[in-house]
Amino acid sequence: MSELIQPVKGMNDVLADQSPWWDRLESVATELFAGYGYQRVRLPVLERTELFKRSIGELTDIVQKEMFTFDDHGDLLTLRPEATAGVVRAALSNGLLHNQQQKLWCAGPMFRREKPQKGRYRQFHQMSVESLGFAEPEIDAELIALSARLWSMLGIKSVKLELNTIGTPEARQAYKSVLVDYFGKHRELLDEDSLRRLERNPLRILDSKNPELAELIKAAPLLSAYLDAESQAHFDRVKTLLDDVGVAFTLNPRLVRGLDYYSRTVFEWLTDRLGSQGAVCSGGRYDGLVEQLGGRPTPAVGWALGIERIVELMQAEGIAAQEAPPDAYLVAAGDAERRFGFKLAEELRSRLPALKLSLGGPAAGFKAQLRKADKSGARVALIVGETEVGAGKVSFKPLRDDSPQELLTVEECVARLRRMPASA
Repeated sequence: MSELIQPVKGMNDVLADQSPWWDRLESVATELFAGYGYQRVRLPVLERTELFKRSIGELTDIVQKEMFTFDDHGDLLTLRPEATAGVVRAALSNGLLHNQQQKLWCAGPMFRREKPQKGRYRQFHQMSVESLGFAEPEIDAELIALSARLWSMLGIKSVKLELNTIGTPEARQAYKSVLVDYFGKHRELLDEDSLRRLERNPLRILDSKNPELAELIKAAPLLSAYLDAESQAHFDRVKTLLDDVGVAFTLNPRLVRGLDYYSRTVFEWLTDRLGSQGAVCSGGRYDGLVEQLGGRPTPAVGWALGIERIVELMQAEGIAAQEAPPDAYLVAAGDAERRFGFKLAEELRSRLPALKLSLGGPAAGFKAQLRKADKSGARVALIVGETEVGAGKVSFKPLRDDSPQELLTVEECVARLRRMPASA
């Protein structure tokens, strides 16, 4: 016997028993995003490596350590590690930003060569929502309110919003110099990651999860002391708008985003239900990214959520996938009966396109099929036995009430099924 081929480490199958939660998340999000005027785009998973070097930052851990990059006959290509850069690239290369504003969203797999662990995978999935061409703080607040509404519609309760502003690149540059001076005086206390970040991006030290650095980070100077007035006014407006619509938040002056393209508003939705992987949705404003990728100066803001983490959170909170049961379950035992039932099922599907109809497994006996019909949650069983085949009819057996079983013609069966209310 040949050896089984195992999946690639850190790249997981999503099997049928998990898919309903994924389907529900996408269904709710699709409807919600459309209601806010966001249109879906579907983008390639492969991009030129230069895109991520210029957007995420050549000195970041993602670009230096975590990207899946290969040479394709002279072209350096990378499996996308995140979505925002690809959305901006698509908008630019397809001329979507010529005096236009765009509200876009996408979903799909992302790839990072990280050490696989619970909540962190080498292939993971995100939803990304992006507003391009909008400078107003109202759009920052709208996107945050949109995410809050998504949690509400899904029934998620264990998330908290943290909010901060990191100002303009100029303000951050001045602040970086202050941080380098501060942490440089305490080099002996820094771990290896923080020493590396000190030279490249000292703001990332504030993101450290090393508990031994907690006191040192807590005593570090705050960015707010170096914030420009315009960024402060923008942030004050965002906070006011969120207060107006009842979106609760906590100010976290240590919150920074790890990608180089962020500016001004940054935020994260956190939960305590997923262990150490607390962030389930992160985002912020990235006003310089379009110009950085060759376009004209264009304000922009967006966020991304991790689909695996949201699904895990829904399950941790006991939220049902609410997969609709079939409307009817067809039971047929015996060769002639199965043949008749197969033809009947296809006729019913042709005449009632919205009908959810399941067929019993041919290897199962009649009683076993009836038990499966009841367990499936179907409202009726359509029974085909020797009598039904001989009469060219079908027995209609309600499963959720005490109504009697009836022998119906195909036309009568279609009429009865048509009168049933639609599945939830």
